[in-house]
Amino acid sequence: MIRIVIADDQHLIRAGFRALLSSEPDFEVVGEAATGREAVARVRATRPDVVLMDIRMPDGDGLEATETIVADPSLAATRIVIVTTFELDEYVGRAIRAGASGFLVKDTEPVDLLRAVRVVAAGDALLSPGVTRRLLERFSLEVTGAPDASALAPLTPREREVLALVGAGLTNDEIGTRLHLSPLTAKTHVSRIMTKLAARDRVQLVIVAYETGLASPGRPA
Repeated sequence: MIRIVIADDQHLIRAGFRALLSSEPDFEVVGEAATGREAVARVRATRPDVVLMDIRMPDGDGLEATETIVADPSLAATRIVIVTTFELDEYVGRAIRAGASGFLVKDTEPVDLLRAVRVVAAGDALLSPGVTRRLLERFSLEVTGAPDASALAPLTPREREVLALVGAGLTNDEIGTRLHLSPLTAKTHVSRIMTKLAARDRVQLVIVAYETGLASPGRPA
């Protein structure tokens, strides 16, 4: 059972999300919040697997709430999906830097929202297709100076290959095909890399790949 908290300042949005999510046999909505502060309190009280977090809320917005939740070691298992009407680069970048595992706009199809919850709960990252490439390019532009590859020291040569492909946006299945590995072996490599680099999720691996020079927009996958 995937336990979910919905944080949005509009009651109608929360009610719609609750109705959609509650229709799935493997979902349980364990709390709602209308403000950033309330979102943090609900998450601390219920320890959900996934939070659907709006950005613009009173009393601490969704980005501030995300930062607070991610910084709490006792909530390390909670994943956050930013769901907003604003598909703007500045929000995407801040959300991912804050520790969000996914980013969706509110006009996303219901089936895609349900998929997003399952994907993020499983430990993967989820971004709207329209913002993925811009996000990767944005991170490459934010990296100034020569890439610092020292963070890659714990990784084996094969793990560096896998990380480069994660940074290029490939899925586990695609990585397996590229490197002639089974999807399970590719997933195992990704999990080990996350452990070695103390990465919260796949999104953080993308950031590491760019900061260390393993990935860049101009480099073919």
